[in-house]
Amino acid sequence: MKVLIGNAWPYSSGSLHLGRLAAWIPGDILARYHREKGDEVIFISGSDCHGTPILMKAKEEKKSPREVSDYYHNEFKRYFEKADMSFDIYAKTDSPYHHKIVRELVTELYKNGYIYEKILEQNYCEECGEYLSDKMIEGTCPYCGGAARGDQCEECSALLDPEDLIDKKCKVCHSEPVIKQTKHLFFKLSSFDNDIKALVERDGRYWRNDSIKITKRYIKEGLRDRAITRTLDWGVDVPFPGFEDKKIYVWIDAIMGYISASRKVAEERNEDYKEYWNDENSRIYFVHGKDNIPFHTVILPAILYGLNIGKSEIRMVSSQYINLEGKKFSAAKNWAVWVPYIFDHYDSDSIRYYLTIHGAEKRDSDFTWRKFINSHNGDLLGCYGNFINRSLSFIHKNFDGKLDNCGLNEEIQRKLKNLYIIAGNKIENGEFKAALEKIFDFIKESNKYFDNEKPWVTLKENKERCRNTLYNCVQIIANLSNLLEPFVPESAAKIRQFLNIEKPIWSFVELKDVSVNELSFLFTRIDKSKIDEEIQLMIDARNAE
Repeated sequence: MKVLIGNAWPYSSGSLHLGRLAAWIPGDILARYHREKGDEVIFISGSDCHGTPILMKAKEEKKSPREVSDYYHNEFKRYFEKADMSFDIYAKTDSPYHHKIVRELVTELYKNGYIYEKILEQNYCEECGEYLSDKMIEGTCPYCGGAARGDQCEECSALLDPEDLIDKKCKVCHSEPVIKQTKHLFFKLSSFDNDIKALVERDGRYWRNDSIKITKRYIKEGLRDRAITRTLDWGVDVPFPGFEDKKIYVWIDAIMGYISASRKVAEERNEDYKEYWNDENSRIYFVHGKDNIPFHTVILPAILYGLNIGKSEIRMVSSQYINLEGKKFSAAKNWAVWVPYIFDHYDSDSIRYYLTIHGAEKRDSDFTWRKFINSHNGDLLGCYGNFINRSLSFIHKNFDGKLDNCGLNEEIQRKLKNLYIIAGNKIENGEFKAALEKIFDFIKESNKYFDNEKPWVTLKENKERCRNTLYNCVQIIANLSNLLEPFVPESAAKIRQFLNIEKPIWSFVELKDVSVNELSFLFTRIDKSKIDEEIQLMIDARNAE
């Protein structure tokens, strides 16, 4: 099966915090799992370099937009590698290839009758002397009364146009903008009501509740056409005459990044990218946060239908928000755990494990330093790492690191085979937390098996039984290296090194001739004093703002 996994594209305007990363770890879990199954996988993401946040950051730092976006794009790449994100490509919208593909796709939508010209009354700030992009306009949402931007409400996620806002103001100078007329291009989103409704009916059983609820709300209210151009000097050029002062609007530019990135990977493999997008036997996962739901469930599929490449099954993996010590993450107030900081100080597996086992799949979750350090010391070190170390070090010490085929316990084999099925189904259904819990329940059982068998006793009293116990423990460990590869790939790779296993596969394996290489600890204990230290560092950083 061909599988395309698309992680949401972050704005390259500032460092990422842990709350953002939490929504993207599922994409890597899916990619590693499907590769283990032998599926043909394209796993993509990239930096959104053309948004208003980059322009604002550039003005603030007195740099060019490209300097700002390149700096953070490179930082993202560096720390996604530290997080063991196995992208086939991590692209950026500010690349000649992406610009070329976007212009081609916009031209195709135009030829297919889904883009038209319209005179638009656009907001102009006389104080700043420029047209305002939607994100540069602030006001009150007409639906829920919450704080909103000109493109979307931050409270209820409603997609908005600037004219919808109540008491709209320029974000920079807070003056009220005036209206000026200018020509723009619009996408006929309204043409796809029935298509989006059919998509929800066909694939919605694989979506989370918020994705279904928000999408059905848009369908009920009626889809509205959206402008695809903006009066800016930074972005993708419009491929038609008469729009030289305009750029392709960032919302369609970034969404088309999924197509341009997958196309580039497919071309390098000498494949047709449309086989991933336009085949009923192929599958697509879109992995994103709650704030990006309508762009992935409504607008992106509509663009695919407009391009005649929307036949593949689409599964939406939308996460709720993750809070920090009971409060919302806030970059503005510097209340955050920044991705560069935590990956420079803690193990990738510890972070990935926590963000999965406390994943915000159905409701908001919370990151606390106490739970993070306790989960590392308790689950990873005390349960998982302990079972691996006690089993393999016993073999290393008492059997010179070697065991012949001693006979596999049928019940252990049965449980392991079932675990592949159960965990695999849950991963494909977006239930990553439940899949990981099932695996760790089995690890706990395995520790009990070791304790009950007492190999330190049978070594003296019944060496054959001791050998058999350890042989079965090795088979458990070998299969754990497969089962845990999607979740904690760093330690899974170490296990394969210990046991001379070439690569992970999503299938039961038996190592009949066991040879244990030189061992090292999978995890080391984190002193609990770090809990108070880390909290104080965050408080000091916030107060320094």
